[in-house]
Amino acid sequence: MEHQTLSSLEPEKAAKNAPRKEILAWASYDIANATYATVVATAVYNAYFANVIAGPASHLEKGVGTLLLTLVICIASLLIVVTAPILGTISDATASKKLILFVSTFICIIATALLSLCGAGAVLPAMLLLIVANTSFGTGEDLIAAFLPELATRDDMGRISSLGWAAGYVGGLLSLGLCLAYVSWAMHQNMASTEYVPIVMLFCAIFFGVASLPTFIYLKERAVPDPDAMGKNPVTTGFQRLKVTITHARHYRDLFRFLITLFLYSCGTTTIVHLASVYAQEVVKFTTQDSIIMILVVNLTAAIGATIFGYVQDRIGSVKTLMITLSIWMVAITVAAAARDKPQLWIAANLVGIAMGSTGSVGRALVGQFAPRGRSGEFLGLWGVAVKLATAVGALSFGAMLWLTHNNYRVAILFTLLFFIGGMLMLSRVNEERGILAASTDIQDPLD
Repeated sequence: MEHQTLSSLEPEKAAKNAPRKEILAWASYDIANATYATVVATAVYNAYFANVIAGPASHLEKGVGTLLLTLVICIASLLIVVTAPILGTISDATASKKLILFVSTFICIIATALLSLCGAGAVLPAMLLLIVANTSFGTGEDLIAAFLPELATRDDMGRISSLGWAAGYVGGLLSLGLCLAYVSWAMHQNMASTEYVPIVMLFCAIFFGVASLPTFIYLKERAVPDPDAMGKNPVTTGFQRLKVTITHARHYRDLFRFLITLFLYSCGTTTIVHLASVYAQEVVKFTTQDSIIMILVVNLTAAIGATIFGYVQDRIGSVKTLMITLSIWMVAITVAAAARDKPQLWIAANLVGIAMGSTGSVGRALVGQFAPRGRSGEFLGLWGVAVKLATAVGALSFGAMLWLTHNNYRVAILFTLLFFIGGMLMLSRVNEERGILAASTDIQDPLD
């Protein structure tokens, strides 16, 4: 996470939209990193780690693999939160957010490729590589999001934010489709998962690298070096700035309440996304092929849902739209917990897809709309911190519930409903019109 994200010294928001080519180059990064999000972190490798790498060959007890996976997700998320302020200070001094984005992307690509070398029983190497890959991937997510205030005016921020999300679904569908074709062929050839999953990891690394090239070629670095940040300790300065950012956010009541809302429901959404394939394989015995098809279809329904709820959002507002999508999430989780066969789980998966796209896009856009002029990047940084903390808390809580209930996946997934209930209760206290007015007029309304 960089200058735009965590510094109180960020430049003014864009007075006009950036050139179309540059906006498309920005969105192309979502196409690139979608292959990691959908294939590695959702459809294939998480379940492969839990069931094969940490499976019988590891001599670990049943269910320990999933617990270790949630620990990996938690550690990586916390590392992102800890390193973000430090990277923000460094990029302030050097105006290097694009360079840091490149480095984080390169590290993620290499770590993903190296995952192909981890066979059954190689638990520790796979855990370490997953932590590195997840951390660098998440850092890249925050970095690319922080370019948004430079590229779009306030009026167009929601539309351009949605473009990025839509591009991500396109990338996810493309990479999943290619992986599905290969995995289907491999299974038809009676190849074991230990033979075809490594090839899938190499493909993801190559896809990520090639698809991200437009971003690094055409996206401009608009930041200028900050002389005040030069020579300062990046650790202490970074966390001091984060503290200042949180203090600033508390002076905008609806923004701060929404950040709490975002944290709560993200504890649930991120857990479901990261552990969907693990749950499907453990509860209703999905194969790797089934999991890829499920995530592919979910991406399709997510694109449809994002489009539909985009129109709904224009008519009834972001807060009411988000309330509807969170309700759909809760119905989906209830159906998944009760599912006894594959068709029932398919119903739950498609409900998640319908709600998922809009939930992410509305959340990112609302933070931008609630932020006063000149501070959108600063507060979008808090959006990233909130989501990463939520990922850590959600994953660890799922793993803990799984351990406490002796591998009862149904109870563990039902537990995530508490996060959605808490999020909806806090969301009911967010006044959208008041929040936008406070941002546009810079009227501070401290949270009591």
